[in-house]
Amino acid sequence: MITLPPNAIFLAPMEDVTDPAFRLLCKRFGADVVYTEFVSADALIRNVKRTEQKLTIYEQERPVAIQIYGKDADSMVEAAKMVADAKPDFIDLNFGCPVKKVAGKGAGAGLLRDIPKMLEITRRVVNAVDLPVTAKTRLGWDEDSKIITSLALQLQDCGIQALAIHGRTRAQMYRGDADWTLIGEVKNNPQIHIPIIGNGDVTTPQRAAECFDKYGVDAIMIGRGAIGQPWLFENVKHFLKTGEEVQPRDPKWMIDILKEHVIKSIEWLGDERKGIVHSRRHLAVTPVFKGIPHFKEMRIAMLRADSLDELFGIMDDAYVKMMEAPQMDDVEQLSANHEEDIFEC
Repeated sequence: MITLPPNAIFLAPMEDVTDPAFRLLCKRFGADVVYTEFVSADALIRNVKRTEQKLTIYEQERPVAIQIYGKDADSMVEAAKMVADAKPDFIDLNFGCPVKKVAGKGAGAGLLRDIPKMLEITRRVVNAVDLPVTAKTRLGWDEDSKIITSLALQLQDCGIQALAIHGRTRAQMYRGDADWTLIGEVKNNPQIHIPIIGNGDVTTPQRAAECFDKYGVDAIMIGRGAIGQPWLFENVKHFLKTGEEVQPRDPKWMIDILKEHVIKSIEWLGDERKGIVHSRRHLAVTPVFKGIPHFKEMRIAMLRADSLDELFGIMDDAYVKMMEAPQMDDVEQLSANHEEDIFEC
């Protein structure tokens, strides 16, 4: 049985983002539950090395879930048994990834177009492993098929122990605002007795508090909002407890956290350049450098850096410029365009 603390905050599974380096930082700053990157069932049973690496978890990050996806029940069952050997705290079934290479092949959110198969996969995985099984999905395939209120009951009947719901349809991808209305309806259905986790557009402590108060969910899940600022979890926890925002942090402290993340990524991947490349998406969207005059050129240089000395030198220079001219009208802020290739699983 999954037991959650009051107002639990989850780190959403994100491909190429929620590796151990990032998960451990988010855990340090207050994430109650973290998820691995999603794991392809087919790749796992073919013993693909990169996929097997995703099963690595550490005691310090518990409770941690390993999320799997696939379109075939036999493959999902076999993969779930392999995942169970890695000893996560629970296994999560991905029924929500909207990207074409997943949903277009009938996995992830693609299963919203084949509910009998989704339910078959769920039942069989639940029966195949001793660990708790949860699921993550969306409101429906498109605006005309928002089926989540009935689907939640069906998944619960299959034996899942918690359900995370992203407040968009597959057709929306990540566009438009997440609609939490149906998430609230699911949670407030007296027939629902498993925890309901709300997901979508939780990027500030205020929004987190609103989602708990207005929709009554058992937990909220933070995804892209945490990229480049793992301390967001601490900000949210502080606001939920006190009703006040965390005092502004020294930019130097935040830059040191970003540097630590780069170093941990290098250690994780065992290669300096690979670790730097893997960290770039965090550096591309972090709010830390917002407000530096004419930052575009510096950002480009930072994202092209191939060595720690070069990258950290640029980051230190950015801090100096920030201190020299903290308030300017003509500023170039970090672009969020780099988020386009980041997807929550």
